[in-house]
Amino acid sequence: MQNAITKEIDTTNLPDRNGNFGEFGGAFIPPHLQQVMHDVNKAYEEIVKDPVFLEELSDLQIHYVGRPSPVYYAKRLSESVGGAQIYLKREDLNHTGSHKINHCIGEVLLAKKMGKKKVIAETGAGQHGVALATAAALLGLECDIYMGSVDIKKEAPNVSRMKILGAKVIEVTRGTKTLKDAVDAAFEAYLEDPITQIYCIGSVVGPHPFPMMVRDFQSIVGVEAKKQFKAMTGDLPDAIVACVGGGSNAMGIFSAFLFDKDVDLYGVEPAGKGLDTPDNAATLTLGKVGILHGFKSYLLQDESGEPLPVYSIASGLDYPGVGPQHSYLKTIGRVNYQSATDREAVEAFYGLSRMEGIIPALESAHAVAYAIELAQTMPKDSKILVNLSGRGDKDIDYVMEHYPLVDYEPQEQETGFDEFLTHIRGK
Repeated sequence: MQNAITKEIDTTNLPDRNGNFGEFGGAFIPPHLQQVMHDVNKAYEEIVKDPVFLEELSDLQIHYVGRPSPVYYAKRLSESVGGAQIYLKREDLNHTGSHKINHCIGEVLLAKKMGKKKVIAETGAGQHGVALATAAALLGLECDIYMGSVDIKKEAPNVSRMKILGAKVIEVTRGTKTLKDAVDAAFEAYLEDPITQIYCIGSVVGPHPFPMMVRDFQSIVGVEAKKQFKAMTGDLPDAIVACVGGGSNAMGIFSAFLFDKDVDLYGVEPAGKGLDTPDNAATLTLGKVGILHGFKSYLLQDESGEPLPVYSIASGLDYPGVGPQHSYLKTIGRVNYQSATDREAVEAFYGLSRMEGIIPALESAHAVAYAIELAQTMPKDSKILVNLSGRGDKDIDYVMEHYPLVDYEPQEQETGFDEFLTHIRGK
């Protein structure tokens, strides 16, 4: 695990000492928080060099989280789609059902090291909230989770899980009542008492050092995947695909491959109801540089610089900003950022379920959807690795109620693989 944490820092030199990834990142925070962030950064720099911490973290990853998560060849899906072969990094098999537990364990261990009594966080889909509530229960800290009322209704199973685990779920009823507003509320609560509690942010966003910390804890995904894929196939993948909201799962898997120039990297944003509508959250595709929640990055914003209301079927992607390192990787051209619509995500949700017996989170389904599209443009001996960042237990009631499979009729101009659609519809 020590190599997983330090490898990205040693090889990229990013962020710099001020938390900048090129022009992005930094810490745009009130003066009274600057010392607090300095203390968090100092504590983090100490623990990642502490053999006792690294041993405890590694032990929990293996015996509690269930790492390493496997790489799986999706044979039936690949054959149906045609073109490149599709593989999955199975982060959905982690304890709590997603990649979020990777950084939550690290953040709560850091909180204990700093003598904090409580951890607080936002959540959209509820996966980060569940993971943090789990880590807090495991390590004996109080936990408050801020969640928009829209998402509370949409992700009811995860709300119940958080409460069972002992977390206090605080409903956010202002604004769009979704992820951005939950982040606002959590930040405000943190500002009221940054001494006895710590904000365990749920993605590679926020003021420095949070984008760095979350990335580093998530980097184990890429380190594992690189070794596993080589052992499984004898080579590296030709392409890696991951969904991007804030971007933690994508940075986790991308980090190990940034200097492998023959590996194409694709981040998939939520196009929602279409990029030509206001109902999307495609920040890197449509946004402009701005400042939100203490960091500088691409941002969906109005003419006065205020964040726009955003939308996605996937609550975990419903955010108007994106991690600063993603913005940097877009600027230098290392990652190709694409998007998938709600419809494409739902079809991928059903397709993976019916062909491989794997029900993906709606967030992860965006990555699967783009991988299906990408595969058809590549030779059969090419290989695509998808970071399957979470499982879809939390989404099944919502999908069955609002997107019944019988409602989906073939649309050749949108999909281009009739056999796949016919199969998942059972016709």
